[in-house]
Amino acid sequence: MLIEGILETALYAEDLDAAEAFYGGVLGLDRISRAGNRHVFYRCGPGILLIFNPAETVKPPPADGLQVPPHGATGPGHACFRVWRGNLDAMAEALRSAGIAIESDMTWPNGARSIYFRDPAGNSLECAEPGLWSIG
Repeated sequence: MLIEGILETALYAEDLDAAEAFYGGVLGLDRISRAGNRHVFYRCGPGILLIFNPAETVKPPPADGLQVPPHGATGPGHACFRVWRGNLDAMAEALRSAGIAIESDMTWPNGARSIYFRDPAGNSLECAEPGLWSIG
């Protein structure tokens, strides 16, 4: 197989200030860059989380800029963050302390645990232990 893994994941949010406060402040991700009201990017372990404003990314790129094709999505997306099992309770408590509701706290048939919650844009986020996708 030529594909080695996922390098970046994109979610969409119209209010980048709220997204920045959530992903940088509540979740504690390290911001890489922000381009006005178009996007804000975060480092997330070995990968990158891209938060785009869908109203901006559907516009054609400027003639003098990078030629990234227009793209975007509507409605809530989903991303899952890897969190060690021993840290899931602390993560859930940190979210609750920030006023973020835990929508679901579940144990999968293989014994892995996940918690689900929403960002300010309504995206469904999950924190799961690495064994969620183990085979066997």
